[in-house]
Amino acid sequence: MAILARFLNNQDGATAIEYALMASLIALFIIAAVQTVGTKVSTVFTEVGNGLK
Repeated sequence: MAILARFLNNQDGATAIEYALMASLIALFIIAAVQTVGTKVSTVFTEVGNGLK
């Protein structure tokens, strides 16, 4: 019975899941930002390249 009570009171797994969720959300925001900036930079380089022709 004590083992079951200790298992139910253990918060380590919940904390690890919370950190994993936060890390995945941060990664998603970083990926979205990099894609947006990458697209804009690609457009600028294309315009510069066309201007040099």
